[in-house]
Amino acid sequence: MSMATRQRGITLIGFVLVAAVLGFFFFVGAKLFPMYTEYYAVKGAMVKVQQTPGSARLAPDQVWKILDATFYTSYVESVQRQNVQLVRQNGYFLRIAYEVRKPLVYNLDVVAKFDHSVELGRTDAVNE
Repeated sequence: MSMATRQRGITLIGFVLVAAVLGFFFFVGAKLFPMYTEYYAVKGAMVKVQQTPGSARLAPDQVWKILDATFYTSYVESVQRQNVQLVRQNGYFLRIAYEVRKPLVYNLDVVAKFDHSVELGRTDAVNE
């Protein structure tokens, strides 16, 4: 048997390539994470409106007041009043649809569209 054994492992170039790929995914994830944490705060605010007693009878201004207070404490900045809709269709629904655009690198942006609805009450419950 010979004394020289063949070493195995990653080369410096291989290590740099792996680190670059992992760094890119970490960079993109760091851009996406705040968008999704904000989205979950929006969903939480919508549930708060849904759990408000008599939510199906609230006026749009009252709904916005509850949402705005929750958005302020949760640092939600992407949702504007025009993104909030109250829809009556076989029930009473609160719908928030909005888009977030963040710069990624140079002239590339990350764009995320969010659309979520919760039921505030049934139509027959609203007419009681």
